[in-house]
Order: sequence, then structure tokens, then C-alpha cells
Amino acid sequence: MEAIVYEEFGGPEVLRHATGVAVPEPGPGEVRVKVAAVGVNPVDWKRRYGWVEEFYPTTFPAVPGLEFAGTVDKLGEGVTDLTVGDEVLGWTETGAYAEYAIAGIVAPKPAGLSWEAAASLPVAGETAQRVLDLLGVRAGETLFLHGAAGVVGSVGVQLAVAAGVTVIGSASESNHAYLRELGAVPVVYGEGLADRVRAAAPDGVDAVFDAAGHGVLPVAIELLGGGEAAKERIVTIADVDAEQYGIVFSGVVGDPDAVRAGLTAHARGAAAGTLAVRLADTLPLKEAARAQELSESGHVRGKLVLVP
Repeated sequence: MEAIVYEEFGGPEVLRHATGVAVPEPGPGEVRVKVAAVGVNPVDWKRRYGWVEEFYPTTFPAVPGLEFAGTVDKLGEGVTDLTVGDEVLGWTETGAYAEYAIAGIVAPKPAGLSWEAAASLPVAGETAQRVLDLLGVRAGETLFLHGAAGVVGSVGVQLAVAAGVTVIGSASESNHAYLRELGAVPVVYGEGLADRVRAAAPDGVDAVFDAAGHGVLPVAIELLGGGEAAKERIVTIADVDAEQYGIVFSGVVGDPDAVRAGLTAHARGAAAGTLAVRLADTLPLKEAARAQELSESGHVRGKLVLVP
């Protein structure tokens, strides 16, 4: 099969487009999927550099990619709730930058949802939901979401607003109209951020979701009043210095059943138009290195998708 492969850690130049790669076989409880679209995520190039081995250990040769949308091609032993030909979206352990991938966690793709939109949901939806659950935000509370215009951040905004949470979201000024459309109150990040958040939330902030990093954790602690108690309602997915502040860094996918249920709900929401991921561009699989370079640049507005 066609796949993107890398055999050492490094920059985008270590990625190579390969043909004749062995088609993977599903194990018990797994399915093989013929991939129609692949979501590109920052974790893809962080894995390529070898920066997240604690969470995603690499075995070479490796195929990048965690999320996909496609058609069930083969069933593993014990799979009874799916049939060959089912359209699904989900997570893969064998790498999504390929014609075929093996998956243990999938959800049905609604008929009205495009392949590109479906492939954009698994990582952003699971990550945003996991962090909101860890924070325990509830209706009537106020959440500060740092990096709210990014893919994970924007999904987090939508899920929180739908739950009755007031969201203050940081982003560049060019993304403020977008955040207002999602239901958030936008603020510009950078020096003076704490004061701008206080002005936007005069009654205070109850929790902080850091989706962007860039040293915002001290500001988050300050916004919640300082002290150890404040740290209990701060979660980051982007700042590897979290431990030194005593703050939770969340980087591991949760319980498979909960992930599957959440993915199913998010897919239905996307099909119904109540949950959206902004699509930046769709590129052919052969241009995976370019896609990762664009992702790493930090200047992409929305999701990058690869198509085999």
C-alpha cells in the first residue's frame, strides 16, 4: 500500500512517501479501514521529533497520524457491531498517513458529513472533551480558554458554550470575529493578558484550559487567585513545564468506551451543524511533509487534511 514512513527522528525531511508497504492485518477487536481522509495534528510532528515518547512511544519504521475517516475493509476476530463497507471515523495505532489503517476505536460517520470534516473530529473532540471533563466545568461557570481559535480550542469553546459555560478565549485579533461566532468573548493574548481577562470576566474565572502554551500558566494561576487550590482547575495540553507548576498536563487518550461515545456524539453534532471544525486546506498524502511544516509554523487557520 501507499504510506508515509519515517525511520528516524528529525525534521520533515525524514518523511518519505513509500509504495509497496505491507497492508496491516486487524487483531481481535480491531478493524481495518481503507482511509479516505487523514487529520494532521501538532502531535504528528512532535512525535516525528521524538518529543512525546512518554505518551506515544515510537517503533521504527513508523507511519504518522492518529485520526482518520474511511470505510471498514476487514473485521478482526470478535467484532460484531460493524460490517465491511461501514463508513467510520476514529483512531489508529498503526498510523493514519496510509491507504489502510487498523483501528480499535471508531464511530459511525453520518451520511451528511464529508470525509474531510469527519477526519478532523477525533483528536480535537476527544482532547477538548477530556480537558473539560478534567476541569469539571459546569453551567454558570466561566472558563478562560487560551488558544481558543485553534482546532482543539475552537471545539472546546463550542462544547463549553453548549453546556452553558461562559468562555473567555484568547486569540490574535484577526480571529476575534470567529470566536464571537462560536459564542466566546475574545481577548488578545500577550502582555497584559490577565488584566484583559479580568475586564472580560469581572466576576472572575472558575477554570483555565491552556490549549496553546507559550508560558501562560503563571497567568492562569494568578487569574484563579494563586495558591495550590487554584492549580486544581487548570489543565494544559501544550506546556511541557506543567509539572514544575504543579499543574496537570493532559496528553493521554481516555477510556475507549468514553472516547467512542464522545466521538459518536461529536460526529452527530457535526452532521447537524452544531459542532464545526474549520478546514484550512486539503493536500494529497504525498505532501505530508509540507502539511506538517505548515502545522508546525503555527500560522494555519483551521485543520489540515491529507487525502490518499
